[in-house]
Amino acid sequence: MGGCAGSRRRLSDSEGEETVPEPRLPLLDHQGAHWKNAVGFWLLGLCNNFSYVVMLSAAHDILSHERTSGNQSHVDPGPAPIPHNSSSRFDYILPTLVIKLLAPLGLHLLPYSPRVLVSGICAAGSFVLVAFSHSVGTSLCGVVLASISSGLGEVTFLSLTAFYPRWGFAPGGEEEVESSARQPLIRTEAPESKPGSSSSLSLRERWTVFKGLLWYIVPLVVVYFAEYFINQGLFELLFFRNTSLSHAQQYRWYQMLYQAGVFASRSSLRCCHIRFTWALALLQCLNLAFLLADVWFGFLPSIYFIFLIILYEGLLGGAAYVNTFHNIALETSDEHREFAMAATCISDTLGISLSGLLALPLHDFLCQLS
Repeated sequence: MGGCAGSRRRLSDSEGEETVPEPRLPLLDHQGAHWKNAVGFWLLGLCNNFSYVVMLSAAHDILSHERTSGNQSHVDPGPAPIPHNSSSRFDYILPTLVIKLLAPLGLHLLPYSPRVLVSGICAAGSFVLVAFSHSVGTSLCGVVLASISSGLGEVTFLSLTAFYPRWGFAPGGEEEVESSARQPLIRTEAPESKPGSSSSLSLRERWTVFKGLLWYIVPLVVVYFAEYFINQGLFELLFFRNTSLSHAQQYRWYQMLYQAGVFASRSSLRCCHIRFTWALALLQCLNLAFLLADVWFGFLPSIYFIFLIILYEGLLGGAAYVNTFHNIALETSDEHREFAMAATCISDTLGISLSGLLALPLHDFLCQLS
């Protein structure tokens, strides 16, 4: 890196010798590099989540072959039980869950470039299979490829942030002051290693780091449990007949508004920082309770109230996600950060899996009551 032209010199007080201080990177160039990193990771996250969002938003339609094969009329049947959507979601989440469970143990031994390549190939393959599918089995294979792509990409890109300045903020700013004021999340004696690398951590150190991360992992699990309980168990039951939108169109609007809220809040870190993510977990649980009560009693008169609540649901989920990883980046040491990012990735997937186990039986139960 080039130094500043015409760097200042000073005379030594004792011997009068000229000394040249080490060249420093101009502040403007440093800020430019941080912005490039921030934009680069933003684009990587956008591309990685693209297949995930498409597959979940289209879950009502991907398996339409099976739903339309029966003797159904052309009249919209309303919120009847559709268990096959559930299988699509489980096929999506299970490969991601396996990848994230194994990632903290040995995925760091595989270089980043092959991981990114495999993730990209799986994403492309998923769209090809689903687009040209003529059977449910082929569609589910495409869903599985999308799951592998999203899970592997998420672990890879979040772990990769450990080798870059923290979340793209320029040094000397508010984030550096905030980081220095906080107490370290993990207090262990670790050997000197490459900054950001977790390859030298022993199993005991990894377990110690993981226990220290539970303060952030648990509320993120709760947030995703509540919001995917809504998405998997209630979306198809929040059906309004006093609108021109069909049942499938209402489902698509719910998914679109949820993902729009997630996108907005995940991109808002420079505007809003939340230290105590437990508050977000509580608000999301209240959201779940309110929508569950509406499914049971049907007191909301218009679908537009549901639209606002689902947008709010997405804002809470995205804020919990981005602030959790931001706080971990600030509160972990360099040698722990790569492992900490990979280990915390399990939070959202674990919450989604647990919600599926409970939400899907509840969905069928509520359908039978209606």
